[in-house]
Amino acid sequence: MNNILTIFRKELRSYFSSPVAYIVLAVFLIITGWFFTSNLFLGGVVTMRNVFDIIPFIFLFFIPAITMRSFAEEKKTGTIELLLTKPITDLDIVIGKFLAALSLTAIALLFTWIYVISLSFIGKLDFGAVTGAYIGLLLMAGVYISIGIFASSLTHNQVVAFIISFLIVFALFMLNKVLIFLPSGLASIFEYLSIDYHFGNIARGVLDSRNLIYYFSGILIFILLTKTSLESRRWS
Repeated sequence: MNNILTIFRKELRSYFSSPVAYIVLAVFLIITGWFFTSNLFLGGVVTMRNVFDIIPFIFLFFIPAITMRSFAEEKKTGTIELLLTKPITDLDIVIGKFLAALSLTAIALLFTWIYVISLSFIGKLDFGAVTGAYIGLLLMAGVYISIGIFASSLTHNQVVAFIISFLIVFALFMLNKVLIFLPSGLASIFEYLSIDYHFGNIARGVLDSRNLIYYFSGILIFILLTKTSLESRRWS
C-alpha cells in the first residue's frame, strides 16, 4: 500500500507541476459550463441532463489526453527502467498511476458541483439521479483510464498512446449506437458491452449489480493487461 501511495502522489504531483492538468481542467469546465448555461438561460430548464450527456463525449478526448504520458513518457526518457528496478511491483505502479488519473478526473467532476448547487437554489433537482450520474461518470472514467494507461504501456510515443486509447474508448462508447444494424442475438451482446448503455442505467439513479460488475470487470481486465505489458518488457 505504501508503494501505491508513493506512486500515486508522484503522479498526481506531476500533473499539477506541468500545464497539463490546468489546461485539461480549464477546457473541461469551459465546455461543460457552456452546455450548462445554454440549457439554463436559453432553454429555461432546471436540469443537469445536458451536462451529463456531454461529459461522456468529453471523456473520449479528456482521458486519453491525461493518460497518454503515464508510461509512454517514462519509456521515452528511460525512467521506466529505473522505476522497474526499484523494490516495487508492477501492479503497484499500475494502480498508483490509475488512482492519480482517477483523482484528477474526480477533481474535474467536483468542480461541476457548482452547477448542481446553483440549480438547487433555482428549482427542484432529483438528487438521487444526480448522484447516480456522478457515480456512473466516475466508473466510466475508471474504465477509460485503465484503457488509457494500458495504451500508454504499449508505446513510447504519447501521440500513438492517445490514438490507441481513443480508438478503444470510442468503440466502447459507440457500440450501442449501431444496434439497429445488427441481428437481435448480436445486438444484446453489443448492448451489454457498450459503456454508454451502463452509464445510462446508473444515471437514472439505479445501481444495478450488472452495471457495477461491467465497470469493475473492465477496470480489472485492463489493469491486468497493463501489468502484463510491463512484465513483457522485463522478459525482452
